[in-house]
Amino acid sequence: MAAEKRKPNPIDVHVGSRVRLRRTMIGMSQEKLGDALGITFQQIQKYEKGANRIGASRLQQISKVLGTPISFFFEDAPGGTESSGMAEGNSTNYVVDFLSSSEGLQLNRAFVKIGDPKVRRKLIELAKALADEDDGE
Repeated sequence: MAAEKRKPNPIDVHVGSRVRLRRTMIGMSQEKLGDALGITFQQIQKYEKGANRIGASRLQQISKVLGTPISFFFEDAPGGTESSGMAEGNSTNYVVDFLSSSEGLQLNRAFVKIGDPKVRRKLIELAKALADEDDGE
């Protein structure tokens, strides 16, 4: 068998990137996730890059550790269709982009820690007002 370099499957890359997204959203390190699964952080790196395919049972373990449904890992997957329930179209791409940024993660973590729903609503109103202010300039 020749050692040939093959490109990772786009679905494997997508699922891996969603594992990374969820892991960083909750502030978990690759090492901590690996420990919870009984594997090395290097294996987590390979999963997240799509270099190694994540098996069904491993994906189920990951979803439990990360506290998210398995369907999360397939949202906006390449080649998905609306009827399959596997993709929500381009409307959620901005959410992934936002949560992939350092500022988005920091804002998300801080927002989730706010226990008072009234304060959260006021913060949303403030953000909208600031966005409108920027549009007017």
